[in-house]
Amino acid sequence: MTTKTATRTTPSEIFTLDRLHTPIGMTLLVTDADGMLRALDWEDCAARTKELLRRQYGVVTLNNGRAPDTITRALTSYFNGNLDSLKAVKWRVAGTPFQRKVWTALTAIPPGTTSTYGALAAKLGSPNAMRAVGHANGANPISVVVPCHRLVGADGSLIKYGSGLKRKEWLLAHEGVTLI
Repeated sequence: MTTKTATRTTPSEIFTLDRLHTPIGMTLLVTDADGMLRALDWEDCAARTKELLRRQYGVVTLNNGRAPDTITRALTSYFNGNLDSLKAVKWRVAGTPFQRKVWTALTAIPPGTTSTYGALAAKLGSPNAMRAVGHANGANPISVVVPCHRLVGADGSLIKYGSGLKRKEWLLAHEGVTLI
């Protein structure tokens, strides 16, 4: 006699995938049924985007469609110079509690300014958690809107950016940051 063990399967998260042309490449916009942004990355980083979505949500189905106009208008406005327009974008993430704390803190760094991994860790009450902040920053699925590009090294130098340092440099220059 054999006994079967019931396996529990998680239903697939279903998201909409849209694209938007920007000065630094074609973006991938992943939204949910509520019109919330779940991921933003560049087309040449599609494999990384899918991996970040998988880590957060498990099985994901991406259906081609249109992102809400509020999102595309805000992003277009940002890339045209209205740096505050990103505040209009509604977003939602899964992630760990610490990751969500880091991602929320990133949105408090104003356009045109930067912070360091150590300063953000200290602001979160964990001054020795610089590496953990770095890992959470690297796992951010919503580039630009959750501005992970605004974190720099302790000496002000550019450090890692999942979509490439050239894009990070462009975003910071676009926001008026003078790089050393």
